[in-house]
Amino acid sequence: MAISTGGRLLWHLSEITETATETPRATSLYLDVPGWEGHVAGQHVDVRLTAPDGYQAQRSYSIASAPEDDRLALLVERLEDGEVSPYLADELRAGDMLELRGPIGGWFTWKAQEGGPLLLVAGGSGVVPLMAMIRHKAAEGSDAQVRLLLSSRSREDVVFREELDRLSAEDGTLEVAHTLTRSRPVGWTGYARRIDREMLAEVAPSPEEEPLVFVCGPTPLVERVATDLVNLGHDPARVKTERFGPTGG
Repeated sequence: MAISTGGRLLWHLSEITETATETPRATSLYLDVPGWEGHVAGQHVDVRLTAPDGYQAQRSYSIASAPEDDRLALLVERLEDGEVSPYLADELRAGDMLELRGPIGGWFTWKAQEGGPLLLVAGGSGVVPLMAMIRHKAAEGSDAQVRLLLSSRSREDVVFREELDRLSAEDGTLEVAHTLTRSRPVGWTGYARRIDREMLAEVAPSPEEEPLVFVCGPTPLVERVATDLVNLGHDPARVKTERFGPTGG
């Protein structure tokens, strides 16, 4: 954890230990952060780049790793006209250093001892903080019932696809549903449209079960999903949202 002074988080120097391609546009960065004191699944960090001329650019990235992991994991989705993401996704290598501060955020978080059921809904890379929750569940051996509904453009764009397949196969209390909005492989039997009220009604636990809901993704998706869930009878106080939009990448 970055050392704080008077409640202010300070920047921390971390080392890239590994990079991994997740999709054609997304890369996982694994970092060693000296003095890191831990995080809660769902939190994020700020990342800062400094150019030789002193110009600085800063972006926020959700933490993908479970609190139990030895390394901090971030996922960077490359925006072709972005200022920061192409460098993070394509140029960084093991041994490079990166400035970050955090963890940040306390509302959009989950600890295994809180139990379930959970409904996790994500669009694209919005799955990252939800993946931290799923990994945390696995690390703790939690029997909380968790359902993930993930919207992606295509099968190739599903972030953490193989790991989600493996975890859901190993854990009967984790269910994963996919919807592919642009292209589908031959024989695809999952959903093939944007997330809508009917889909949520099919996937979500009933409102009577009082699930804790986490929704993350582009602003239009998050607002639509949250509205639909409330209209389906879910308690607004138990529907937590985190959204992102164009930031310059």
